[in-house]
Amino acid sequence: MTFEINLSSIEDVKTFVTAAGLASCDIDVRSGRYLVDAKSIMGLFSLDLSKPVTVEVHGSEEAALAFKNSISALIV
Repeated sequence: MTFEINLSSIEDVKTFVTAAGLASCDIDVRSGRYLVDAKSIMGLFSLDLSKPVTVEVHGSEEAALAFKNSISALIV
């Protein structure tokens, strides 16, 4: 499952990383040609967060939907 989110503040990044850490699947974040693990706060801060980033959830449909619902406020 792939979708875009906005991480416009430090609190948004913390919320996202916490939700990713609780997810039972692998999650990547892509910005341009860069790909980082969604569970890495340092990795996320290395990206250009001034524009939406793409989230790629690798796991069951059920786990992906649960994660997407947990961060619904960030979805573009």
